[in-house]
Amino acid sequence: MSPDTSPPTLDLDFVRSQFPALALGDWAYMDNAGGSLVLKGVADRISDYLLTTSVQHGASYEASVHATERLAQARARIATLIGAERADEVVLGPSTTQLMRNLCAAMASQFQAGDEVIVTDFDHESNIGPWLQLKERGVVFRTWAIDPGSFEIDLGQLDALLNARTKLVCVTHASNILGAINPIAEIAARVHAAGAQLCVDAVAYAPHRAVDVVASGADYYVFSFYKVYGPHFAVMWGRHEQLLELDGLYHWFYGKDKVPGKLEPGNTNYELAWGCVGIVDYLEKLGGGEGRPAVVRAFDAIARHEEALAERLLSWLRARNDIRIVGPRTSDRAVRAPTISFKATGRDSAEVVRAVDPHKVGIRFGDFHSRRLVENLGLAEGSGVIRASLVHYNTLDEVDRLIGALDQALA
Repeated sequence: MSPDTSPPTLDLDFVRSQFPALALGDWAYMDNAGGSLVLKGVADRISDYLLTTSVQHGASYEASVHATERLAQARARIATLIGAERADEVVLGPSTTQLMRNLCAAMASQFQAGDEVIVTDFDHESNIGPWLQLKERGVVFRTWAIDPGSFEIDLGQLDALLNARTKLVCVTHASNILGAINPIAEIAARVHAAGAQLCVDAVAYAPHRAVDVVASGADYYVFSFYKVYGPHFAVMWGRHEQLLELDGLYHWFYGKDKVPGKLEPGNTNYELAWGCVGIVDYLEKLGGGEGRPAVVRAFDAIARHEEALAERLLSWLRARNDIRIVGPRTSDRAVRAPTISFKATGRDSAEVVRAVDPHKVGIRFGDFHSRRLVENLGLAEGSGVIRASLVHYNTLDEVDRLIGALDQALA
């Protein structure tokens, strides 16, 4: 008999029991794309590290050896989470924005005047702004634009932008405004065929799907753990051979072969790294096993549940003639994450969101640091868009509460 490979059903009672903040009141948290709630297992590990293992690494005495081993274990577990083949491809840092800036600084010497970089007008600023500093080296920038009517990207436009001078393409795996999931593997194939490299911001993707950095085809892949049920901390994965080519950001005596240490100036945050192991522990429990297969099963169950949540909200939004959905109108988990933005006709987004607040439902308005996208879509006026960003610990009852609150706010 062949083994059962179907995804497990999400045990919402177990899920919600792992997030202590959910027991502190009756708030429904739907601002998760800004930052998710934190797992108890993460906080417990951080506390344990600080109270029992907070010594400097690299010494010969027992406590230091133990601390060094814990960081190595954390890298290995994070490698399991993201599908990396080597733990030394895991570069840790404070945030996606900072890691992108570090990557730009470490890559800068690889660019010459006349080289070209492609950025988009549909990314978070973290994967646009840092790269624009290369203009000082004479680098030419091309912009891959989104269709403002359909909110869709055109791979043909990317093909037209790519040429022999293209050195780097920067794109998001999923939009933190649109919720749309981009075909990163296909994009990577086109970018590599042109002889360029690909840098992917996965902040809005990683909370919802199993990250597989190798299968993505990316050269660099970055996201923040505080969007994935962990602390304010982040990871950058890079292909080992390319990490070796980067300039070091640490002391001069850290050689180019000292990967990933040369890219973690001042040392990484040991306790937060150890805390992030709690994310993997949790996903393994959800997936009913150990290692990468369990992580993938967990995210399969997460995606199915989140699709149902998204459909409940989107079906209500689609039925109204006074609301414009900003992003895919479908809840199909192959197409979008449950990050749902919209505009209410004739209403200021801030006014609507503040009317929802007394219902103890947490949503948000604005541009969410994807300002170029919101401005290019003509949605900046009236306080930007309204965004409800759902994750797997949300429930259908909570979505119904949001719908009821919006009904009253828009009456």
